[in-house]
Amino acid sequence: MLKPKVCILRTDGTNCDAETLHAFEKAGGQCRMVHVNQLRSGEERLSDYQIMALPGGFSYGDDVHSGKILAVELTSYLKESLQEFVDSGKPVIGICNGFQVLVRTGLLPGRKLGDIRCTLMHNHSGRFECRWVNLKVEDSPCIFTRGMSGKTISVQVAHGEGKFYADGDQLNTLETGGQVVFRYSARDGAPTMSYPQNPNGSINSIAGICDKTGLVMGLMPHPERFVAVHQHPDWRRGEMGEPHGLPVFINAVKYCIEM
Repeated sequence: MLKPKVCILRTDGTNCDAETLHAFEKAGGQCRMVHVNQLRSGEERLSDYQIMALPGGFSYGDDVHSGKILAVELTSYLKESLQEFVDSGKPVIGICNGFQVLVRTGLLPGRKLGDIRCTLMHNHSGRFECRWVNLKVEDSPCIFTRGMSGKTISVQVAHGEGKFYADGDQLNTLETGGQVVFRYSARDGAPTMSYPQNPNGSINSIAGICDKTGLVMGLMPHPERFVAVHQHPDWRRGEMGEPHGLPVFINAVKYCIEM
């Protein structure tokens, strides 16, 4: 059985690409680091891949706004190929800076390039937050979280602009449409606005969302940083079981194999 080809999209300032590649390879994907300039020049083509991942980091130094310059680059020079990739039913994941890019392209939450309906603002604390948090996995159409609904997982955040915000109408659309995938929660899985369990003050405790099809997902926490048991600070206690981030990548690979 052929392994799905995964495009790990990177550019200047991307710094979680190696971890994301490792996570997808561990999940059974065939990965390749692809610089955005390779897509612009035609050296690489998105159509040759089955999954696209936008990793974390600080693309272009997060000048202007976090993820903004890469988002403009994608919507200006790669609009047709990117829209074609999404419309063909191929999964896309954006992690941290990648999530910021996806909302600033418009692919999240509405799957429409150039139609920006939400944002990720500076953390309510006013500083960079790097800590382990708990996430409640919501019931949603998201293909990346199949079989995970109702679970509480432990993952790491590392961001300065992760406060999710949308206006009342858009927030209602997300909630009623089941597009909220992850919420910051207490250990018992109850969503919370309390700091530091909610590290950035995200509205409705939202940590990750998907589009209506469930094929495009973005989240601020880093599942790629917990794909081996020993990556968790409490791993010696032997209580974690399967690495909590690994199923996200396994689900994407499995979906492509079954397509």
